[in-house]
Amino acid sequence: MTAGLRQSPLHDRHVALGARMAEFGGWSMPIQYTGVVEEHTAVRESVGVFDVSHLGNVEVTGPGAKAFINSCFTNDLDRIGPGQAQYTLCCDDATGGVVDDLIVYHGSVEDMHLVPNAANTPEVVRRLRVAAPDGITIDDRHEAFAIIAVQGPRSPDVLSAVGLKADLDYMSFVQDQDVVVCRTGYTGEHGYELVVPAAAAAARWDDIAEAIAPLGGRPCGLGARDTLRTEMGYPLHGQDLSLDITPVQARCGWAVGWSKPAFWGREVLTREREQGARRLLWGVRSEDRGIPRPHMRVRSVAGDGVGEVTSGTFSPTLKAGIGLALLDRSVSEGDEVTVDVRGRPSVMRVVKPPFVASHVR
Repeated sequence: MTAGLRQSPLHDRHVALGARMAEFGGWSMPIQYTGVVEEHTAVRESVGVFDVSHLGNVEVTGPGAKAFINSCFTNDLDRIGPGQAQYTLCCDDATGGVVDDLIVYHGSVEDMHLVPNAANTPEVVRRLRVAAPDGITIDDRHEAFAIIAVQGPRSPDVLSAVGLKADLDYMSFVQDQDVVVCRTGYTGEHGYELVVPAAAAAARWDDIAEAIAPLGGRPCGLGARDTLRTEMGYPLHGQDLSLDITPVQARCGWAVGWSKPAFWGREVLTREREQGARRLLWGVRSEDRGIPRPHMRVRSVAGDGVGEVTSGTFSPTLKAGIGLALLDRSVSEGDEVTVDVRGRPSVMRVVKPPFVASHVR
């Protein structure tokens, strides 16, 4: 099933550990090792290590690189300085839909590093190259790096054990030896993402795997990454964000620099914000044994269709079904709805994520 897919520099390590591999964004990636619940719990209670090398690595360099990126993406890069990272969105200028959500690492005014999602990297690069003025270079360096995420309350101990700087503010980064260490993550726990040269990735992975073992940590696959991020209410591009789902609808307006003079989609998004989006992203939590899944229909207690589930899973922390759903403006927090779970109506409560407490800061 994974023949012909791109492989991480750590692929052989995953196979040796007996990981179940599957396609994700055009890559062969580990979905789980021992089990999603065990891996999820390790991150919440101790520490886990993920291979997220499918994420893109794009260098934007040249005079005015910062100003150029700031005129393209939604968030305001003037809010941060060198050594800081920022979550932002690449939107379609005509529709306001989301091409990708990504992290920008602010090196200098002439050096910005982007980490887009795997399948979207080529399109982000294409759009930037079309728009770039003379002197700005857009370099796709996907093959040059691996990205290793170390997540969980014991993650600082792991970084210290392998000789990397752990004392960093949230959304800041530092070059340490040959590794860029950034205090970011997608789990809701204290954590780091390490951008490592591809040739050095296996040795770094081995060191981290050795350091997490005495702490009760374990390697984790993308299955646990999905349950962890869903408990936080973090959107996943292609499900909760897409060309058909705008930042306003997905409640990502906090990642938009509304006062900036220019960014892709500014006109249509400003209009949608002023007029009010016709639908909004909410959390839903099961009050019976139902587990919501993407594309399941959501109905009001009166039986009217009010939306659709975009992400859904069983929460290992809450021992209940949870999900994200795009719902009509008529729906409010606390409302009871039903979700069509394989032909059976499951009662769920509309809530505002996160479903569990966040410990990222």
